[in-house]
Amino acid sequence: MSEQAYQGSQSRRGLARRLTVQALYQWLVNETHPESMLKQFREQPEGLGRADGEYFNELLKGVVDQAAELTMMLVPHLDRPLNQLDPVEHAVLLLGAYELKYKIEVPWKVVVNEAVNLAKIFGAEEGYKFVNGVLDKLARDARGAEIGAGY
Repeated sequence: MSEQAYQGSQSRRGLARRLTVQALYQWLVNETHPESMLKQFREQPEGLGRADGEYFNELLKGVVDQAAELTMMLVPHLDRPLNQLDPVEHAVLLLGAYELKYKIEVPWKVVVNEAVNLAKIFGAEEGYKFVNGVLDKLARDARGAEIGAGY
């Protein structure tokens, strides 16, 4: 799916997730402060577009604030050291871990599916498979009751 087709089919929250991955990438690579990123994204000519600005704000701040805890949740499910993760995959995994832990109103399958789609767009060619595997394992830990109930 092309990036343009993906963006056209996205919900406002889906677009917020997309922007969050872009911002988290900047944070991981350049250590850009979240407030600077929020300002930067809002001041772009297209602004946040159709994205849900409040959700973007919540996701970005939440992931950055909880990064240490989210990382501890992810590490047991990784097949390589954390410092060897591609920054895009790292950003997608942090976002997915945050939603699995803190956004319980979002079904786990939606969280994993959104993360896989983001990894397909922004990540390495086969990176989405890695993201899917890690978040699927993490979902079993974080949302075991939901998964057991068949949701």
